[in-house]
Amino acid sequence: MSRLGRKPVTVPQGASVEVKENRIVVKGRNGELSMPLVENISVEVKDGAVHVARANEEKTTKAAHGMVRAMINNMVIGVTEGYTKTLEIEGVGYRAAMKGKNLGLSLGFSHPVEVVPPEGVTFAVEGATKIFVKGIDKQVVGQIAAIIRGYRAPEPYKGKGIHYLGEHILRKAGKTATK
Repeated sequence: MSRLGRKPVTVPQGASVEVKENRIVVKGRNGELSMPLVENISVEVKDGAVHVARANEEKTTKAAHGMVRAMINNMVIGVTEGYTKTLEIEGVGYRAAMKGKNLGLSLGFSHPVEVVPPEGVTFAVEGATKIFVKGIDKQVVGQIAAIIRGYRAPEPYKGKGIHYLGEHILRKAGKTATK
């Protein structure tokens, strides 16, 4: 049995988990998330915890067991605490600014880059070099942060570009002069 899938997901105060037809619905103070049930995986809510079980020992069912439990746990954390990804901008003239709800980026292109947040995601800027991507869905927050980073990924020589907070950028040595 999956070691991760066997652990119950505790539901904190202020959050609720319901199994409706073919969906799992998680509600909390930050909002509501839902996901479809996976075939051969059963979800049961009892005693303030969510228990995930599988119907058979097939390889695909075993693989889905721990994944479903982890996704339910991510939804519970999202609706109670939320998720934040922090990005840093390095480079002369590179900066970020809020334009209403949108994020405006000056990244050395001939035009400014404007990022429109999807539903449930908000941006915040600290100074002109720190960007915070906040939301309740872990996957969406990570995806938007990756899209923002992709506009100007850090280059290996000086490290200029957008990178995650605490990300180690592999550096290369520059050209050496020969005679």
